[in-house]
Amino acid sequence: MISFQLTEEQEVVREAMHDFAEQAIRPAARDADEESKLPEALLAQIHELGLIATQLPAEHGGGGEERSPVTMAILLEELAWGDAALAAAALAPAAFAFAIADAGTEDQRRELLPLFCGESFHAAALALVEPGALFDPAKLATRAEARDDGFVLSGAKSLVPLGDRASHFLVVAASGDGRDAFVVPRDAAGLTISEPEKNLGLKALPTTTLRFQALELPAAARLGGSTGCDVQRLVDGARVALATTMTGVSRAALEFCVPYAKDRRAFDQAIAQKQGIAFPMAEMHIETDCQRWLAWQAASQLERGLDSTRAAHLARAYSAEKSMWIADQGVQTLGGHGFIREHPVEMWYRNARTLSVLEGMLAL
Repeated sequence: MISFQLTEEQEVVREAMHDFAEQAIRPAARDADEESKLPEALLAQIHELGLIATQLPAEHGGGGEERSPVTMAILLEELAWGDAALAAAALAPAAFAFAIADAGTEDQRRELLPLFCGESFHAAALALVEPGALFDPAKLATRAEARDDGFVLSGAKSLVPLGDRASHFLVVAASGDGRDAFVVPRDAAGLTISEPEKNLGLKALPTTTLRFQALELPAAARLGGSTGCDVQRLVDGARVALATTMTGVSRAALEFCVPYAKDRRAFDQAIAQKQGIAFPMAEMHIETDCQRWLAWQAASQLERGLDSTRAAHLARAYSAEKSMWIADQGVQTLGGHGFIREHPVEMWYRNARTLSVLEGMLAL
């Protein structure tokens, strides 16, 4: 039997994260966007919630709680409803930390996981996306060539979150006939980190370009050691997170537009009663739910250890297209008000556009 009913624990998580997003994230979103700067106090608050540390092994300083991709999807949607850029900043280290916890060697876990279990927010990031509209995570230009007792890394990664402060990067590269992930410290010789990029949306989230010029890595830097890791699972997890974030943006736009359309009057009638407004808003609701179900399906397959590549790709691609459309409809619903900063819809539109191209241009 198929059910979309949340468990009692998931409902508690959803309500708690929604309250936090409403009270802490959303009030900080506009200033963070205008200043293109992360609020450090908010990052400290998010760290205190233990969203990452509680799900890391107890022997490495974590809480030892069981991790659920479905629950993480529910949690991330609520944070992204508050603001996509701040949600992405808060959970960007999770992509690194959880990969180490799941696929790292014992030495890698012992060295790296305690960093995320301390008293303050610690930044690290997954470096997957490469420059260029034709980026394909299955055909990476960044390469790791085996040399002697290690690897030589060459290439570039773009749109790396928290690149201005991350202590380590998990770099996905072509290696031999397949793909591997490598732990690259910030101070590695041969690594050049750009200044934060100036993007259309997600302006509060500092992203950078990493360039690797014959960067030498020891064999121990390979995630999983000599056996390597399942890189496709890392890609699938990133796609689910991206789809869930876009779902949060879509829901934010929808929930802002509905009461606005009911209150806004034109020709002695609420604009919500006009078919040109009401029908698109109904479609916005349908598409937001569709995004969520696709993301949950992919997250459920990840949780059960199944092949989630198809589901994760469909969730990301569908959300990329529909979140842009929903955000655009949000601007249209508000009319001229949709273009001014007095209302957050224009910011959500910019965020949706930026999120949609984080894995290359959708049309290509």
